[in-house]
Amino acid sequence: MRVLFMGTPDFAAECLRALIDKGEDIVGAVTQPDKPVGRGMKLTPPPVKVLAQEHGIPVYQPDTLRDGAFSDTLDELAPDVIYVAAYGKILPKYVLDYPRYGCINAHASILPRYRGAAPIQRAIMDGDTETGVTAMYMAEGLDTGDMILCEKIDITDTDNFGTVHDKLCVAGGAALCRVSEILRSGEALPRTPQDDSLSTYAAKITAEDYTLDFTRDAAVISRQIRGLSPVPLCRCKMPDGKGIKIVSAVVADVNVPSDAVPGQVISVSDKGQGEIVVACESGAVAVTEVRPEGKGSMKAADFVRGRKINVGDVLR
Repeated sequence: MRVLFMGTPDFAAECLRALIDKGEDIVGAVTQPDKPVGRGMKLTPPPVKVLAQEHGIPVYQPDTLRDGAFSDTLDELAPDVIYVAAYGKILPKYVLDYPRYGCINAHASILPRYRGAAPIQRAIMDGDTETGVTAMYMAEGLDTGDMILCEKIDITDTDNFGTVHDKLCVAGGAALCRVSEILRSGEALPRTPQDDSLSTYAAKITAEDYTLDFTRDAAVISRQIRGLSPVPLCRCKMPDGKGIKIVSAVVADVNVPSDAVPGQVISVSDKGQGEIVVACESGAVAVTEVRPEGKGSMKAADFVRGRKINVGDVLR
């Protein structure tokens, strides 16, 4: 079975790695063009390209798939199935229709919940206790195709975007490998239409999502911080107007003074990893790691010892 893989970031690379380890006949890897990264704007290849080249898999980085631009390459590769994971471009109909077993996507949610660009972040921010990777037939709509199977994982109170992402990398690879096993067995793949009435949309993360608003409940703010850590990180401003990003925080088990205003620091500690307890509209959060403007991440204890924050300060 000739497999063409399409994907770009780390999640996709781990899915590709699982297929490689499974011994699949991967005839090519299609990924986004190299992009400038960092302050030096160094041209950097995407993770899928790096992994594919390490294993001698031909790499294709088309600027566009529109208007049949990739049709000649498809004819040369003649894939029986195309596996897709976070490729980053919409596949036109001629690509979707090409392989005899279809285009099968590994989407990082339990569909039909969280169709769209940021399913991992939204699941954590919404307080879900589980998520997963759904292997699905690709259709022309956005993550609307029929479902094949799902690999589920738990989301714990200590998970953040980074840890859930890593667990889903394993689940994504497992889901695609299970699909391949079924195809090779000669059995028909399961095919369950999605119930559109149960669908939700996981919109792309914007500045509004990572800007902290302490006039909300502490549990909501804690999930927001976890859902956006280690990237892009939630942020607010210190009393001097300098920005600060919050790397980690938990709901604080404290009694908030009745006269405290949202965003007010009600206690600080430099013991252990330290904590900066900030009042919210309801409850408080204990910030345990921060990234001050222009600096690297540091434990709250180090920030407190540097006397960069004091009880009574109000974060905006």
